[in-house]
Amino acid sequence: QVQLVESGGGLVQPGGSLRLSCAASGINFWLYTMAWYRQAPGKQREVVATITSIGNVDYLNYADFVKGRFTISRDNTKNTVYLQMNSLKPEDTAVYYCQAEYQNYNHWGQGTQVTVSS
Repeated sequence: QVQLVESGGGLVQPGGSLRLSCAASGINFWLYTMAWYRQAPGKQREVVATITSIGNVDYLNYADFVKGRFTISRDNTKNTVYLQMNSLKPEDTAVYYCQAEYQNYNHWGQGTQVTVSS
């Protein structure tokens, strides 16, 4: 059974930081492109960042609205992907979802709420 379990969300003031984690089980983690998405109330789900491991190299992609503020990383020995979020803004408030994708396989976590407010 595939499980993606996010953690690390919460309430933070503008300018603050949070680190999200997503622990995967039931998949060959290193094969999967891992991604963070987010969905704010009344808006569509959007991709935040992706990371793909090919050999010993990780290939990263970021949405323009998080470049320079967020960092995605993964630890293939722990089957975990992370999202370090710095300089948070109120518009970053959303439910953040972890996704694992490989060929025709696509799995989602349950999401973790991030609220940026003073």
